[in-house]
Amino acid sequence: MKLVFAGTPEVAVPALDALLASGRHEVAAVVTRPDAPAGRGRRLVASPVAERAEEAGIEVLKPVRPKDPDFLEHLREIAPDCCPVVAYGALLPRVALDIPAHGWVNLHFSLLPAWRGAAPVQHAIMAGDEITGASTFLIEEGLDSGPVYGTVTEEIRPTDTSGDLLTRLAFAGAGLLAATMDGIEDGTLKAVPQPAEGVSLAPKVNVEDARVDWGTPALRVDRVVRGCTPAPGAWTTFRGERLKIVQARPVPERTDLTPGQLSAGKNNVYAGTGSYAVELLWVQPQGKKPMSGADWARGVRIAAGETLGD
Repeated sequence: MKLVFAGTPEVAVPALDALLASGRHEVAAVVTRPDAPAGRGRRLVASPVAERAEEAGIEVLKPVRPKDPDFLEHLREIAPDCCPVVAYGALLPRVALDIPAHGWVNLHFSLLPAWRGAAPVQHAIMAGDEITGASTFLIEEGLDSGPVYGTVTEEIRPTDTSGDLLTRLAFAGAGLLAATMDGIEDGTLKAVPQPAEGVSLAPKVNVEDARVDWGTPALRVDRVVRGCTPAPGAWTTFRGERLKIVQARPVPERTDLTPGQLSAGKNNVYAGTGSYAVELLWVQPQGKKPMSGADWARGVRIAAGETLGD
């Protein structure tokens, strides 16, 4: 088939690579978000997908809005058979959805209908799910509600951050998306409507969502830290300043600390929760680089009874 691939961040690059390597389909163009300011200088930088497409010599389209008439007209001129999508980052209007004969097929990082929305991996970890996966589905105008072509499953490991899990899903999902394109082309794959039961939503995780509530159990604190790493980053406050919690570890044997209470030893530092303590393995004080919890504790000289949070 002739394909137009839509995607923006680094997590979409493995899928583009898989389609380019398949040798079965032609990736005629790539659609991605416009260049965005990045770094200290805030200079405009092309998306990872745009950079990879340019390396491969593929035409790159960067519409400000997918409903722009010039973009839609050019898409009609390309006449793709199907448009595979991975984390494109913009809503597609009906007029765009109708252009390719086989529609737009999205790779979504959950087992639909679970975790529809922008942050499925973060929510799966924070909810304590043991299994997640990726799904390919035909995009409709509803939120991740279209019929599903295929899925792959992935175990959520006890120490997985959302970054760890998303990396694995990006590569597993890349193979799924390529196989989905093959099945659509040869007519062996049909999309199946999602069940009405089991729907859960995964809206974008904002900074306030990432604030650690020390009154919740240690397992919940651990899930929030892992689910919000690397972005937006779990955080708390200490002496009125923000402190990012980069990595923590539940310690069931420490039950002597009240929620948020700190206890520092020579080589470690613990914080109390609503159940047992967590060890603060890595933290990042405001305006500084990440450091081990023990180094941070030595530097600030924690006083007896001091706590994290308000």
